Amino acid sequence: MPPGTVQPFIMRFDTGSVPVGYLTLSSETKTIGQIQDQALFKVRPMFASIPGVSAPPPFGGAQRTVVIRADPERLRAYNLSADDVVRAMTAGNAISPSGNIRTVEAMPLVPVNSMVVKPEELGDIPVRPGVYVRDVVRRDPVTDKPLIEDASDIPTGYALINGRRAVYILVTKRADASTLDVVNGVRANLPKMQAVLPDDIKVGFEFDQSPYVTNSVRGVAMEAALGAVLTGLMVLVFLRDWRSVIVVVLNIPLALVGSVVALWATGQTINLMTLGGLALAVGILVDEATVEVENIHTQMDRTDSIALAVRRGNAETAVPRLLAMLCILAVFIPSFFMQGAARALFAPLSLAVAFAMVASYILSSTFVPVLSVYLLRHAGYHGRAQGSGVLSERFRRGLGVVTRLRAVLVPVYLAVAGVAVWLAARQIGTDIFPRVDAGEIQLRLRAPTGPAPGRGPEGLARDYIPV
Repeated sequence: MPPGTVQPFIMRFDTGSVPVGYLTLSSETKTIGQIQDQALFKVRPMFASIPGVSAPPPFGGAQRTVVIRADPERLRAYNLSADDVVRAMTAGNAISPSGNIRTVEAMPLVPVNSMVVKPEELGDIPVRPGVYVRDVVRRDPVTDKPLIEDASDIPTGYALINGRRAVYILVTKRADASTLDVVNGVRANLPKMQAVLPDDIKVGFEFDQSPYVTNSVRGVAMEAALGAVLTGLMVLVFLRDWRSVIVVVLNIPLALVGSVVALWATGQTINLMTLGGLALAVGILVDEATVEVENIHTQMDRTDSIALAVRRGNAETAVPRLLAMLCILAVFIPSFFMQGAARALFAPLSLAVAFAMVASYILSSTFVPVLSVYLLRHAGYHGRAQGSGVLSERFRRGLGVVTRLRAVLVPVYLAVAGVAVWLAARQIGTDIFPRVDAGEIQLRLRAPTGPAPGRGPEGLARDYIPV
C-alpha cells in the first residue's frame, strides 16, 4: 500500500456483532488532533484489553500529523523535488537498531533514536549537502519561521458532543460476547482510561444499548408473573383448590429454566429474540399442566385413591398433550427454512418457544403427577362434581347444536376471517422491527452536493434540522 495508508481493520460481523455504545473523548482546550492522538495511543490499547470487545480505530477526528509546507519556488531554486524532501525526512527521522553492548552480565540491544522531539527540529534535517529542510519550506509572514506545524491530517470524519468537536470509538462486541458483560466491562474501565488522559480530556460512554436487553429480561419476568397470577386465578375459580394452583404455577419457572438450559446447550444466547420467544411461550406452556390437573380432578371423583386418580389423569392426557405440543411446534418449523437475516432473527425465537414447550410437556408428565400426589386432597370432590356436571351438560348440548350447523358455520367463519385479514392487511404497515420509544433520538442528515466552502456540520445541522 502507499506510504501513510492506514492499516485495514478486519472484524467478523454478523447480527450479534453490533455496536453497543460509543466511547467518546472531548475537550474544551485540546485540538481534535491531540484528542485523536490520545484516543489512538492511550485509550484504544486499554479498550482492546476488555474481554469481548473488538477495538476499531477512533472516528470523528483527524490523525495527528506534523505538516511541512514546502515552497515550490525554493525547491526549484535548489533544483530539488518534493520526493527529495520526503526521502530526506524518511532517512533523517527514524529509529534503527545499531547493535548490542556486551557487558559482564548482559548484552542489551541498543537502538539509535534519531527522531526529533520538537517539530521545529525537522528543519535541521539535510536534504543534500548544504541544503536543509528549513531552506525549502514556506515561512511565516510575521515571524519568518519555517512552517513546520504540529497539526492534523485531512479530516475524514466529524463528531460533536455538546457542540464541541470530539472523537469516538465504537464499542463493538464480538459475536460470542454478552452485551451486558461488554457494557459493564467498559463502564468499569472508564476510571482507568480517564486516569491515563490529561485532565482536560473527558472520556464518557454514550448510546448504551444494554437497557434493551435488561428491559427485555424484565419483560419476560413480568410476563411470567402475570401468566402465573392469571392462570392460578382461573384454576382457583373453576377448580376451587389452592393446592392445584401451586401445582400449575410451579410449572412456569421450571419450564423457563429448562428452555434457558437448552438454549445454552445449543449455543444460543439470551438476546431480544430468545427473550421474545420465552415471553411468547409463557402464555401457552401452562396449558399442559392445567389440562392434566383438571383431568386429575375428574378422576378423583371416580376413585378414592389420589395416586390412582393421578395415574389415570396422566395416562388419559398424555397423547392429547403431546399432539397439542406438536401442533404448536409445527407453527415454528418454517422459520428454519428462512435464509439470511430472517433466519438469524426468527430461528432463536422458535427454539426458545420449542424448548419451553418440550420442557412443559416433560414436567407435566413427571413433576406435576408427583407433586399432585403429595399436595392434592380428596375431600369434597363428589359434591363439586355434581355442581360442575350441570355446566358440563349445558356445554355438551350447546356443542351438539353447533356441530349440527357446521355446514353453515364453517363457510361463514372462513368468509368473515378472510375479510378481516384482508382489511387488516391493507391498514397495517410493514417494517423489519416495530417502533419503540427508547428515550433517545438519532438524526441522519444528507447534505446537498457541494456545500458552501467553510460550512461545517454545525452550520449544516442548523439549516437542515427542523426546530
